[in-house]
Amino acid sequence: MLKRRNKSLRTRALIALAVIAASLAIALTTPVRLGLDLRGGTQIVLETRSTPTTDADAAATDRTLEVLRGRIDALGVAEPTLVRSGDHRILVELPGVHDPKKAADVLGRTAQLTVHAVLGPAGSADRATAPPADPAEERVLPDESGQPLRLRAAELTGRDVKGADARFDPQGGAGWHVTVDFTKTGQNRWKQVTARAACQPAGDPQRRVAIVLDNKIISAPQVEPSVPCGTGIPGGTTQITGSFDQAEARELALLISGGALPVPVETVEQRTIGATLGDAAIEAAAWAAVIGTALTALFIIAVYRLLGLLATVALACYGLISYAALAALGATLTLPGLAGFVLAIGMAVDANVLVFERAREEYAARSRPSPRSALAAGFRGALSAIADSNITTLIAAALLFAFSSGPVRGFGVTLAIGVLASMVSALVISRVLAEFAVGRPAVHRRPRITGIAGTGWVRDRLLRRGPFLLRRPRRWLAASAVLLVVTASGVLVRGLDFGIEFTGGRLIEYATSSPVDPDRARTALTDAGFPRAVVQSSGDSGLTVRAEDLSNADEATVTETIRDLGGGTKKVRDELIGPSMGDELRRNALIALCLALGAQLLYLAVRFRWVFGTAAVVALAHDVVILIGAFAWLGKPIDGVFLAALLTVIGYSVNDSVVLFDRVRELLGRDRTTPLPRLTNQAVLQTLPRTVNTGMGAALILTALAVLADDTLADFALALIIGLAIGTYSSVFTAASLVVELHPRRKAPRPSRSARRPEPAETAAPTVRKPRQRGLR
Repeated sequence: MLKRRNKSLRTRALIALAVIAASLAIALTTPVRLGLDLRGGTQIVLETRSTPTTDADAAATDRTLEVLRGRIDALGVAEPTLVRSGDHRILVELPGVHDPKKAADVLGRTAQLTVHAVLGPAGSADRATAPPADPAEERVLPDESGQPLRLRAAELTGRDVKGADARFDPQGGAGWHVTVDFTKTGQNRWKQVTARAACQPAGDPQRRVAIVLDNKIISAPQVEPSVPCGTGIPGGTTQITGSFDQAEARELALLISGGALPVPVETVEQRTIGATLGDAAIEAAAWAAVIGTALTALFIIAVYRLLGLLATVALACYGLISYAALAALGATLTLPGLAGFVLAIGMAVDANVLVFERAREEYAARSRPSPRSALAAGFRGALSAIADSNITTLIAAALLFAFSSGPVRGFGVTLAIGVLASMVSALVISRVLAEFAVGRPAVHRRPRITGIAGTGWVRDRLLRRGPFLLRRPRRWLAASAVLLVVTASGVLVRGLDFGIEFTGGRLIEYATSSPVDPDRARTALTDAGFPRAVVQSSGDSGLTVRAEDLSNADEATVTETIRDLGGGTKKVRDELIGPSMGDELRRNALIALCLALGAQLLYLAVRFRWVFGTAAVVALAHDVVILIGAFAWLGKPIDGVFLAALLTVIGYSVNDSVVLFDRVRELLGRDRTTPLPRLTNQAVLQTLPRTVNTGMGAALILTALAVLADDTLADFALALIIGLAIGTYSSVFTAASLVVELHPRRKAPRPSRSARRPEPAETAAPTVRKPRQRGLR
């Protein structure tokens, strides 16, 4: 037996060393890619639109993406990212581009490129006609000099253009010119257009051919007199000459080649983060991680002594493994993702606490205990609870990744990686270190230094008093109902402050050299023509402005107005969410929430019983409503980051319920005679030390985030602190009370016939009669 145990220990040690070595190699050689909210830049989500002639399917979106990639590469944006998201969306990330107007210039005009024959100059009646949306109709547009021209319906589109290039011809005297190449279909159409135009006299407007991009003529050259009538320009290549300098020729070539989009696109989401905000966010989150982890480590060491110290070493390995996994997968680390990285430390602590608390119980229950045997029993007994709690958290992370966007999706990725890394840290690395340490003779002689030889302060108090917490479960349910009504009334009284992710619109954050009163700024913006703008303070000297419809020209006016009030003003954040994207995110948030509750119900019903699953999901709904109501009373925004916090709270709350129900299931299997309220109460008392210690570890980390991080992460941490407290309460009292009320009543066992018979005389206790006292009268 000892030989087999040593062999398994060596196997786990080799696995742990291999994982650590591989993680260290990856961490030293592969950098983690930072999201734009950490390094600064602009992120734009474009959505392709169908035209009467072309469907915006996946193939058209792919062709559009390649055109945009060539346009951005030609302008020299460092490390751009363009990926297709679904069949109709393109995600564009432009590091270092902090101005939305500049970002729009980088992407260029995103409408379809068309080529038109010129019918002649427009009359006064034609000038008032707005350009039609369909390129297959005639239109009136001004040329480069401002002269309005009547244009025939489009003869060629962007799909007929293969590319364009700026070239210099010193010998022919053409100087800088633009060479345009057409596809096989395009060259025949181009030949027909120029053949008709060549039949017009030199200098006639009808001898011109207009190249139109985004309802604007970018070039309208004349067909050279050398081109014969009816023949046109053959060969599939043409030259646009003129008085171009190098910059103008390259710009025109870029517009023609880059504007050849198969389908039009529309900006549905735009986020711009300043570099200073990203640096400050990294520094704040890093300090929160360091201080929160240090406080958690001190707490674990104080409670579990030697094993707590080894668990802290395993936590450091967890950080290394998580970082290496992010780098190896090429995942993007966003600001909420950084918070998820810190948050997963608490989950790694949770697994260690489950094992150590179970080992304490095993040590106290044995007649001849040893730290080594108690620790091995602790790992065996806690394995199912660890697996169940981490699977429920992975469900929440998967839903975040599937139904969120932007940085919040990065939180889902980081959270999932952190959960998996925490299981490796707790079940492999921590176990190897702990089993090696408790097997040393010096530790065997002094078992109390392990931290599991005593039951702990919380457990001692509970065992000494033995309170029957579930004597009246309906009182706890009534208290939960009162708390639910009080917090939920905040939604009716104060309403919910939805972020622009769910409402659509534009949000701009400014850093001003001197504090600006929001009421004063609101009045100034109303005078400037923005009466519906929402103005709020941000930090010590910051200001946020939110409006439903704010163009780039409007944004310039708003920025100038704030600059007049605050002196030196810098724009540190700019987010634009289109109405369609806002509707979709709001719908996805509701779907994610319903799926989270349904998935937890299904999983818990499979792992336990329908009664337990129903009780857990009712407790989860209780936690969700209370958290939303608390944010309504506090006036905090309901945005994508809050959705991430809400789904994380669901995972945390389920963790507590899973640990409790796992113990109830174990007690039910061993004892079929004790009434369920007594058994459930016993399970609560046995698991409460784990709940307290895990909650303390997570609370220390979240408090550090709330105090040190920026406003966004502070709200995130506040939501988790509230959810942690409510989740602990609901799992102990609400979920447990519901199990007692919903579970079929267990009848007391009927006594057997032998138990009803009177005892034989020879085994009955003798009756001692008191002798009568005699006396004289």
